[in-house]
Amino acid sequence: MPVGDGSELAEANLSVTPTLKLAREESGFRLSFHAMASPCEVRIDTADMAVAEKAGRIAEAEAKRIEFKFSRYRDDSVVAQINRSNAVEIDLDPETAQLIDFAAQCYETSGGKFDITSGILRRIWRFDGSDNLPTEHQIRCLKKLIGWKKASWRNPRLRLLQGMEIDLGGLGKEYAVDRALGLIRDFTPAPVLVNFGGDLRVSGPRADGTRWRIAIESTDLLGTPAGMLEITNGALATSGDARRFLLKDGVRYGHILNPLSGRPVTGAPRSVTVAAPTCIEAGMLATLAMLNGRLAEKFLERERVRAWCIR
Repeated sequence: MPVGDGSELAEANLSVTPTLKLAREESGFRLSFHAMASPCEVRIDTADMAVAEKAGRIAEAEAKRIEFKFSRYRDDSVVAQINRSNAVEIDLDPETAQLIDFAAQCYETSGGKFDITSGILRRIWRFDGSDNLPTEHQIRCLKKLIGWKKASWRNPRLRLLQGMEIDLGGLGKEYAVDRALGLIRDFTPAPVLVNFGGDLRVSGPRADGTRWRIAIESTDLLGTPAGMLEITNGALATSGDARRFLLKDGVRYGHILNPLSGRPVTGAPRSVTVAAPTCIEAGMLATLAMLNGRLAEKFLERERVRAWCIR
């Protein structure tokens, strides 16, 4: 996982629960678990093991709550209920409605390039490293079911056309980072870093006043750093195609899909990392940069955000 401060563990890992692992570090503790199909961790500068363990439990519980509520893979999730609504208008709870409002704003500001109804394309685009590309007919058929403007949304009421679906996967992990960090800060003032699958946020500088050091993962040699960043506040999020792609006739197709064409974005960087005040903002800007393809750097410059691109 692309995060680290360069220190070595002072002692072997200690199992807190079957799912939550604790390790002592020179400046505090690291707690790790798995959620949202990603390795997750909390790093906290405290000498109090009980405080560290509670912080890890808070983060794990919130990550799994959000995963269970918004996962498209769970039949009992809110997203699944929305996708089974059969063109009937439904009322959403305040948390879900807030995320839908944010997604709708992103759709407008991106000119339709960020669209939570485009997840349906996963039916035909399977980024498993193979050379299996969908047919033009398959793409045309699914494009009829894509387009946020086809949905009816007036907070808190949503109605999708028959056959349409939404997918909040482009928001959930970053939203979970922000939520977990906020809950931990309510519990303890100890400096903390929350990292879910490489998308992260810190509460402030470390206990000794230094910056947190973050590794940007290489796009070619997975698990190895391409560079190091330092952060004292805010969030970092990365979007890229290092792990999910198709390769046919020497052409690489990354997993970032343009909902307007139904096809992978062309000319995008291999990886974009963005710094922003919150993780959900950083994640959205990183995704939008990738959706701008060859113009990714110009988009980031226009938005006046700090970003690092790998091509």
